[in-house]
Amino acid sequence: MPQWLRAFFLLMGLLGLAAGAGASEFWLHPSRYRVAPGAVVHVRRLVGQQLRGTSWSGTSQRLARLVQYAPNDTVDLTAIASQADTLRTVLELNESGTHVLGLETTETALTLSGPEFTQYLKAEGLEDILLLREKKHQQDKPARETYHRCAKTLVQVGGTAVGPFSAAIGQALELIPDQNPYTAKPGSLLTVRLLEQGRPVRGQLVTAWVKPQTPAAAPAQLQRLYTSPEGRVLVRLPTQPAEILLSSVRMHPHPRPAQADWQSVWATLTFGVNQPYKR
Repeated sequence: MPQWLRAFFLLMGLLGLAAGAGASEFWLHPSRYRVAPGAVVHVRRLVGQQLRGTSWSGTSQRLARLVQYAPNDTVDLTAIASQADTLRTVLELNESGTHVLGLETTETALTLSGPEFTQYLKAEGLEDILLLREKKHQQDKPARETYHRCAKTLVQVGGTAVGPFSAAIGQALELIPDQNPYTAKPGSLLTVRLLEQGRPVRGQLVTAWVKPQTPAAAPAQLQRLYTSPEGRVLVRLPTQPAEILLSSVRMHPHPRPAQADWQSVWATLTFGVNQPYKR
């Protein structure tokens, strides 16, 4: 196992691994994506690849912000969720419509060797950072990075399609669907925006993992997409029941070079499609 991978397991519980077709992701996984009003849903925090994950080992100390956005209400759950060391993410979903849960972590630091950092940049489509390092002849030098995570999930309550699914919630980096995936036709295209600090990002890699609900062992399918000048990608929805994970990462030179060389932010969005309601 590479040294940097061991460091990720030890320090971040699989946050930020770059290997193979994509990085180890951090995402929100509700116990149910479509429920009747009045349901209580546990939302797991998972890390892994190809929508196969294990529970994130981060405690409430790593929580920066947790907010639930209902069609007609916004509830800041940060204080409640972090009362104990164990982070609690349980939602009471009483209002019909599409609900959004947004979670942000605190910033974490790590150091990778030059070759490991190059592999990471290539896997995440961060060619601009790769070129900067090449221009400065830094390919073989260790890289110090700080990063944090921004995760969102959409849960459909009842049959009403209203809700803040297409609104920005103020995360540093976020993926926002222009259409409600819970009313989209099977096999249709879903338009998704990528915003950084509220502004669209062009030419940025967005990965889309689509995992069929049945059979349980079915592998997730990968779509690698690049944003348009308006910061949008088109995601092909499946025709069968499935879970979808969208992710992207942005990196810039660190504003405080004495602290680190680079600063990155990772964004994920999860939702289910073509799934029946459950109580």
